[in-house]
Amino acid sequence: MSAEPTERRPGVVMHVRCPDQLPEETYRQVLEQLHELSAVVRTLPPTAAPVDLRGALRYHRATAVHLGEILRLRTASRYGVDVRVGIGPTVTVAATASAQVEGAGGVLAIEAAHAADWLALLPVQDLHGIGPRQAAVLRRYGVDRVGLLAALPAAIVQRLLGKAGRIAAERARGTDPRTVTPRRVPAACPPPSASGTASPTMSSTALRRGRPCSHRSCSSAPNCVAASRPRALTLTLTFAGGAAWEKARRLAALRAEDLVDGNQVAEQLSLDAARRARLTAEETADRIREKFGPGAIGPAATYRPAS
Repeated sequence: MSAEPTERRPGVVMHVRCPDQLPEETYRQVLEQLHELSAVVRTLPPTAAPVDLRGALRYHRATAVHLGEILRLRTASRYGVDVRVGIGPTVTVAATASAQVEGAGGVLAIEAAHAADWLALLPVQDLHGIGPRQAAVLRRYGVDRVGLLAALPAAIVQRLLGKAGRIAAERARGTDPRTVTPRRVPAACPPPSASGTASPTMSSTALRRGRPCSHRSCSSAPNCVAASRPRALTLTLTFAGGAAWEKARRLAALRAEDLVDGNQVAEQLSLDAARRARLTAEETADRIREKFGPGAIGPAATYRPAS
């Protein structure tokens, strides 16, 4: 007796778009309203956030459209901000729908059964995830609608767009296996006070080790490590005569997501015994220097032989 495979139920994703140039504090307030509707909210700064509503529909005993209208009412009445809400079975459909909302705000819901047909009529550049260069390449070959993109074999689209072509073809057909992963905006330090007090600075050692923020008025100081890591460095030299010289360097954009505790991560086994021994020795040496000082231990070749 074999069990029949069960069909996967379509998801319910709400994609929220705030107005452009929205202040960060207002964006955080909108996110608080989203967390009151659902526990699964992924922040996409500076103005967007997808939300998984599957559990929220059962909890609130309401439809997705009704929750979208509640969100608009709360953000407009409390913060004076109207939002555009797209609802669909996948992240791609919901994000595409929110971009199609006309005006400053509104709700557009696309049913799972009609998602592919609705996408097919859109211009290819309106599909979420298709950039201007990719859209230009597709139009050059006569693919100006999402429906035409969905009709092409994935291998041909991959030849035109590269590695992203196969994913674009699947999303054009309404297929998107991605799920909404919860992620909050990291706490931020407050700006300098109006009295002209300089904002706190952190030493290079503190930045490398990820020490908490030293700002006394920051209520989120224990959790302010992520917000205190620099993405750009500027060196300014002021000379006695008043002239100044400034040099800026932009750091590489590298972001780690979905962080978990270190004890929950699998450790990669090493078959290089010499390398493993060297790393163990370095870790032990660091502990000795931290306890007894930097000159307590070092390479044997740097020490003079005992007489």
